[in-house]
Amino acid sequence: MDVGELLNYQVLIFTPRSPCYHSEQSFKLAAYREEDAEVEPVDESSVKKMILTFEKRSYKNQELRIKFPDNPEKFMEAELDLNDILQEMHVIATMPDLYHLLVELNAIHSLLGLLSHENSDILYYSELTDIDTLHESEEGAEVLIDALVSGQIVALLVQNMERLDEQVKEEADGVHNTLSIIENIAEFKPGLCAEAAQQGLMQWLLKRLKAKLPFDSNKLYCSEILAILLQNNDVNRELLGELDGIDVLLQQLSVFKRHNPATPEEQEMMENLFDALCSCLMLGANRDRFLRGEGLQLMNLMLREKKMSRASALKVLDHAMIGQEGSDNCHKFVDILGLRTIFPLFMKTPKRMKKVGISDKEHEEHVCSVIASMLRNLKAQQRTRLLNKFTENDCEKVDRLLELHFKYLEAVQLADKRIEGEKHDMVRRGEILDDGMEDEFYIRRLDAGLFVLQQLCYIIVEISSAGIPQLHQRVHQILNMRGGSTKVVRHILREYAENIGVDKTEDFKENERRRIMELLENF
Repeated sequence: MDVGELLNYQVLIFTPRSPCYHSEQSFKLAAYREEDAEVEPVDESSVKKMILTFEKRSYKNQELRIKFPDNPEKFMEAELDLNDILQEMHVIATMPDLYHLLVELNAIHSLLGLLSHENSDILYYSELTDIDTLHESEEGAEVLIDALVSGQIVALLVQNMERLDEQVKEEADGVHNTLSIIENIAEFKPGLCAEAAQQGLMQWLLKRLKAKLPFDSNKLYCSEILAILLQNNDVNRELLGELDGIDVLLQQLSVFKRHNPATPEEQEMMENLFDALCSCLMLGANRDRFLRGEGLQLMNLMLREKKMSRASALKVLDHAMIGQEGSDNCHKFVDILGLRTIFPLFMKTPKRMKKVGISDKEHEEHVCSVIASMLRNLKAQQRTRLLNKFTENDCEKVDRLLELHFKYLEAVQLADKRIEGEKHDMVRRGEILDDGMEDEFYIRRLDAGLFVLQQLCYIIVEISSAGIPQLHQRVHQILNMRGGSTKVVRHILREYAENIGVDKTEDFKENERRRIMELLENF
């Protein structure tokens, strides 16, 4: 086997800074060893032997490197011995049921120690944590992942990435493989995401995102990992906020206010960053950071510019303004003339939305939610300005509001008919309808358009009860003309009040229910 064949055969070794790896002699020696190696059957006994050999060679290599730091010739043999056993150990990565041996024989400490070695073989960890392999033996995999995380693997991986120069292809590949290890760990055990972020990962991801480097697959991967870390995780959302991550996200997204992403990969990164921002805005403290960082102004610009970023900017706006924590953002949005931006989107759903994968329903849901949030939160002058919008041009916005109401009412009634048919069939078969089934049916109704319908009914009731006769008369006039009913509107809002989000506090739920009931009395 010549040197070229050997290089093709061996797994990627990155940061190849040790002189012994640049020596033709060492490559030939490794090649001869490969040819002479006898293939042994792999079982528990041979794996134990392999691990113990690895431990001995790792210790010897470390000892010689300390003793002769400036004389690579002295530890070249030990380096090759260590490399040989590491190559053999790749077979363990395909046997998750034997992962426990790595932990029981204390090999994890030595393996983690190799992450700071100049010739760290990062692909070995990537294979060990391959998500499909981990699921083959979840018990063995869990033992391994817990041991790796306890040994601060993420902190060590981050330190490793810090010393890599991504201008060098091999080292850029090393970063990519490192991120795949982190993704595998996060996917296998989502509960470890907070710990991973705390071990320096969040800081590194933000630093890498704002680095002045051309867009590449590593930047895309960073945006992906960041979105994963923030999913359903308030600890990480808070950490990102404290690290000025909201500003980083806004800076990175500002590029797309006047320019579309150049490639599908760059578009994917943009969507990941928008998802990360939406996730962060679930936390009240980040709404303030978003406001101070002029996030509303950026989203407002994106909505006006009509680029690919428009659909996601609308989604961010919805997350920023919803609930009590969105009050300051609602007031600021009116102050920056946001009503001039949002109402044209309410009056007509842009055709271009479909081109970027956003359905009419998603667009109308976010627009209606933004208007409903403003009606809930605005006070004084800003509230008056919002209500006046509905009286403009002979109440055209009320006409549009009722048009959407009947559109979604019909969609929900169709879904209700299908569900009633399924319930009837279940009763006929003697099946019991449990709470889980009822929840599933309710989710299906929401998907069919019930949530949008609830928002529309809320807006109808709010503007009808605002003390503006013109609005009240127009709403009732159209309802009567189209064969609609105030009873239907009341029923939909009562159902909404009974099902206010499980993630809300009891006080919030009670206050919101009381508020809706008071509005219904005046309707």
